Amino acid sequence: MASCMASSLFLKHLLLVVALPLLISSTPAPGCHDSIISFGDSLADTGNLLHLSSSDGRPTEAGFLPYGETYFHRPTGRFSDGRLVIDFVAEWLGLPYVAPYYGDDGGRSVADFGKGVNLAVAGATALDAGFFEGRGMGNSFPNESLGVQLGLFKELLPSLCNTSSDCKEFLGKSLVLMGEIGGNDYNYPFLMGSDLEEIQDLVPLVLEEIVSAIKFQSSDKEEYDPLTGCLNWLNEFSQYHNEQLQRRLDHLRELHPRANIIYVDYYNAALRFYQSPDKFGFDGGILSACCGGGGTYNYNLSALCNSNARVCDDPSSYASWDGIHFTEAAYRWIFKSMADGSCTVPKLDISCPSVAFE
Repeated sequence: MASCMASSLFLKHLLLVVALPLLISSTPAPGCHDSIISFGDSLADTGNLLHLSSSDGRPTEAGFLPYGETYFHRPTGRFSDGRLVIDFVAEWLGLPYVAPYYGDDGGRSVADFGKGVNLAVAGATALDAGFFEGRGMGNSFPNESLGVQLGLFKELLPSLCNTSSDCKEFLGKSLVLMGEIGGNDYNYPFLMGSDLEEIQDLVPLVLEEIVSAIKFQSSDKEEYDPLTGCLNWLNEFSQYHNEQLQRRLDHLRELHPRANIIYVDYYNAALRFYQSPDKFGFDGGILSACCGGGGTYNYNLSALCNSNARVCDDPSSYASWDGIHFTEAAYRWIFKSMADGSCTVPKLDISCPSVAFE
């Protein structure tokens, strides 16, 4: 498992597509966003899988300590020791943490979604489960794909705004985060043994936000980047996807010249950790998980992060939380790369974009 997938580097990037029903001001305008609407998978899930799992009797590990120990001091369903990028975005905009669509311990009502709603579900894919079943990849894919999430939001929208003009105003003042989504479309086929060429054929169909937590081990040291310790061929695949995605975004900019389309690159934001871990305070072992089942990288597929796992004393000194997801400290650095524009194309203007897709 000596690859950056162990530390969630593989295909980490964020896409922000900022539509402009309102003009972007040339100077910062604090408070111009009234809500956040989020779609995606485990990198953005603030509790949806936890509550879905509770209802079907299959609890998720994110519902137990040590998940959530750093900031919330309790498990919240977030796949980290603390806050995610979406949480830092909410703080940045002066908004409450985004409410999970499926509720929290106290339940949710439509009124709670006036300041935002999060439909992201850990394990979700961009493509529907039926797509993979049709390709003979089994029937175990989750039914919380991007299309399902969008459908749920469309059903919810009339309860948040009464008329088309009201909805236009509501959406115009909302920051819509579309992703991270798409990584699991590659994860599942890889884990089932599909070859790289077959999976690469999925790229034009997915071309959404992508993350991967693939666990592979190679005995050939030449397959690893000597600087980062990452598997070259997997990161080359991520770069291929990112290049294709940016070409599609260039075309989208031509079709929608009044839209400000911003690509925020998780991949290169995270790559900095692996190239210079000491610079970011990650001296706990850049490829090792803070919480895990032991072994070289403290990651064991049969002994995942849970109350019996080996947990590091200081999660802020690790980039990887559980061998699949980042720590709060890593998410904070990724957010900073997004906010300062150092990993955005073009440079992110924080002067109040109207709607954004992650």
